[in-house]
Amino acid sequence: MTKKLTWIIWGLSASCLSAPVIALALESALGTNGIDALKLHQSPYNLIGRKIAIGQVEIGRPGMFGWDKAVSKNRAISLAGVFLRNGPAKSNSGVDSHAYNVAGVMVSRDKALPGIAPGARLYSSAVGSTKNMGQPEECLSAQHIALQNSGDVRAINFSFGEPLSRDPRPEATLDGNALLTLCIDWSSRVHDVLYAIAGNQGKGGIPIPTDNFNAMNVAFSSRRGRVFNKVDVANLADANQGATRRLAGKEFNIDGRPAISLVAPGNNIPLINPDGKLNKVTGTSFAAPQVTATVALLQELADRQMRTKQPHWSIDSRRHQVMKAVLLNSGDKILDSGDGLRLGMTRTLIDKQNQNWLDSDAYKDPKIPLDAQMGAGHLNVFRAYQQFSAGQWQPSAAVPAIGWDYRTVNLGASVDYILAKPLKQGSFVAVTLSWDRLVELNDKNKNQQYDVGENFRDRGLNNLDLYLVKADAQNSDTGAVCSSISQIDSVEHIFCPVAAAGNYKIRVQFRQKFNEATQPYSLAWWSVPIN
Repeated sequence: MTKKLTWIIWGLSASCLSAPVIALALESALGTNGIDALKLHQSPYNLIGRKIAIGQVEIGRPGMFGWDKAVSKNRAISLAGVFLRNGPAKSNSGVDSHAYNVAGVMVSRDKALPGIAPGARLYSSAVGSTKNMGQPEECLSAQHIALQNSGDVRAINFSFGEPLSRDPRPEATLDGNALLTLCIDWSSRVHDVLYAIAGNQGKGGIPIPTDNFNAMNVAFSSRRGRVFNKVDVANLADANQGATRRLAGKEFNIDGRPAISLVAPGNNIPLINPDGKLNKVTGTSFAAPQVTATVALLQELADRQMRTKQPHWSIDSRRHQVMKAVLLNSGDKILDSGDGLRLGMTRTLIDKQNQNWLDSDAYKDPKIPLDAQMGAGHLNVFRAYQQFSAGQWQPSAAVPAIGWDYRTVNLGASVDYILAKPLKQGSFVAVTLSWDRLVELNDKNKNQQYDVGENFRDRGLNNLDLYLVKADAQNSDTGAVCSSISQIDSVEHIFCPVAAAGNYKIRVQFRQKFNEATQPYSLAWWSVPIN
């Protein structure tokens, strides 16, 4: 019984009750009422994540056919590799239905309940019993997964977390300095992998590593009618948490950074258990892997474009910062009325207080890039495809209405992206800037890998700002139409209306240095030109 309770507490699932699968439930989760991913499986897109490696780290692991008896009658999920921390998995040991459900979201090949990226190669590591294991072993497991597929793993899923009560630091808080949080930010940069982290939920208690800078934290939505468009009440993230509440619960970032990047469906999601029976599951555990698997679809596109030598595609398309910017910038916020002025968005997402993005502090205050509950909006896989497929554009020439880029900016300098066509009056512009906190490994034995007993050094976060500026303006402060100028976040995000038709440019500015004088960044933008 104790072991069973441990799985429930540390794996973020709210319910796993058997229920018959309803076709409508599948349609609304992966179809047009959910994340609109199934469209990409079909012609002309034909994207299922072929040959793209993604990863999974949890307390337990999914069963592998031919290795574990628990799945001897179930071939729905094909795995590329299973491990116990940084070694091979033991047959019939550590197999967990929660981990199997999470894997099913990503790579299920069941015809009735397909995963988002059924062609992807999934590597999964079980950390093992929480009684004897902690953040060092969890970091070791994450590193081991990041090194699979010859070191080419594009995204790793974390559908579990560590409670602050188990953190060895005295008076531990969510300040970004827990070992596992530092490990995630270090691995993001060193292994160039996007981590999707299940957001804290329920009564809290499992917030580490949601205080990361370089990964993406995912909240979960529920349906109103048939559409996933409301932040579920079980998500812990909330706006305007008072200092007393933060200190009492210790579940919120102490510096005020919002803990949520994106929202994805997570209420009553039908999945297959190891024994082949059907479940309906709820929780952020099942929202995060939707982001992980979406990366596999987008990366299959990137590999295809580079293989066929398409213009405006480079190895930069594999960068984790690019994936983060693309996913955030393509999130749904406000339903488009059909004229395209709201960038073709497919739903109006509302928070737990029934307020939408236009009511949020993030919309009104340039110092707050993301909403505390909604992040940048709701995952929309097809819109992410549209954002990414527009290709990479360099600031040396005028850029199209939609695109992305990856490059560097020097301290005190700015980079301008001049939009080739004037923008429509009344249309919205979405722009996202993403860069990394610099975390380094204190590598005692100089083997260039994390080992238990080693730790990390936080070298801080450089301060970059983002502006939409009139094309003829020289000064960001006086010529900016919209801005995102947070001093504490590793993301800047603009979503604002164009008051007057005209020519505009996007400006990335390096304001303050806290580590290096040259900062790599990724930028994604989406606007509506005058035809």
